[in-house]
Amino acid sequence: MKLGARILKTGIAITLALMLAEMLHFPSPAFAGIAAIFAIQPSIYRSYLTVIEQVQANIIGAVVAVLFGISFGINPFIIGLTAVITIAICLKLKIENTIAIALVTVIAILETTGDDFVQFATIRFLTILLGVLSAFFVNLIFMPPKYETKLYHKITEISHEIMKWIRINIRNKSEFAPLKEEIDKIKDQLIKLDHLFLLYKEERTYSKAKVLPKSRKLVLYRQMIITTNRAFYTLRQIHCLENELRQIPRKLHEMLISELDFLLILHEQALLKITKKIKNNHDEDLLPYDKFNRKEFIQAFLKFEKEAEDSDSFYQILSLVSAIVDYHDQLEHLDTLINSFQHFHKKENKIHVEDEE
Repeated sequence: MKLGARILKTGIAITLALMLAEMLHFPSPAFAGIAAIFAIQPSIYRSYLTVIEQVQANIIGAVVAVLFGISFGINPFIIGLTAVITIAICLKLKIENTIAIALVTVIAILETTGDDFVQFATIRFLTILLGVLSAFFVNLIFMPPKYETKLYHKITEISHEIMKWIRINIRNKSEFAPLKEEIDKIKDQLIKLDHLFLLYKEERTYSKAKVLPKSRKLVLYRQMIITTNRAFYTLRQIHCLENELRQIPRKLHEMLISELDFLLILHEQALLKITKKIKNNHDEDLLPYDKFNRKEFIQAFLKFEKEAEDSDSFYQILSLVSAIVDYHDQLEHLDTLINSFQHFHKKENKIHVEDEE
C-alpha cells in the first residue's frame, strides 16, 4: 500500500499540533490534533482558504458557546441548542464546510462548569486555532504538491491506455465485456483528471512574471484533456459499433484502421513533443496532417451508403466517422498550441515535468 503525501502530512500536522499544545501547557491538547485533521487540504491555495474559513468558524463557535454558557449555564440540552445555532450561522454565512470545526469548538468550550469559564473558553479557542495553523504550516512547508507533473503523467497514462484499446478494438481483437469494464475504469479516471486539472488551476503564482506563462500552460493542458476525451469518445463509438464494423467492406475497414493508426501516432508525438522529448519541427514526413484527407475519408463512407443494403448500419457508422474527424481536429489544434507555446517566449514557456517516483 502506497501512502500519499496528504496522509503523511496529516500525521505530521497532528504531531506538530500536539507538541506545540503541550509546550504551551494547553489543557486537552487533543483538540489541537483534531483541528489539524480538518485543516489539511490537497493544495496550498485550498489550505489558505480553509484556514480563513476555519478561523471564522472557530470564532463563531467560541462566541456562541461563551454567550450560551454564560447566559444559560452548561448542560446537554444547552450544548445541543448551541450546536444547532452554530450550524445555522455557518450555513447562513455559506461556510458549511467548516461546521465540523465549529462544533468541535462548541463542545470543547462547553465541557466545563468552572468559575473561570471565560478564561477556559479562551484557552480552548487558542488550542483549536493552534491546530488549524499547524496544519497550514505543514501544508505550506512539507511536500508541496507538484500538480503540473501529476497532471502531465495522468494525461499521458490515460491517453496511452485509450490508444492501446483503440488499436486492439478496431482490429476486432478484444472481448466485449472486458473492454466495457476497461472503458468504465477510464471514464472514472477522466473524472479524476478533471479534478486534478482544477487543483493545478487553483495553484497561485506569487510572481507577476509567472502569471502569463501559467495561463498559457492552462490553455495547453486543457486542450490535452479535451483531446484525450475525444480519443475516449472514439473508443466508445468503436466499442458500441463492434458488430456494425464487422459488416462494412474490407477495404473500408482497412482505411478506417489506417486513418486511426495515423491519428494515434500524431497523439503520441504530441505528448512527447510537449516535453521536448522529440524534435519540434514542421517536416511533412513527421507531421503530415495533409495525410488525413477529410474529404476522401467522408466520401468513402458516403459511397458505402449507396452500396450498403442496410441504411441503418450506415447512419450508425456515421457517428464514428464524426468522432474520428473531431478527434483529428482536436489533435491538429493541440499541435498548433504546442508549436506556438514552444516557439514564442521560449524562456518563460517551460513545462516542468519530473519523472514519476
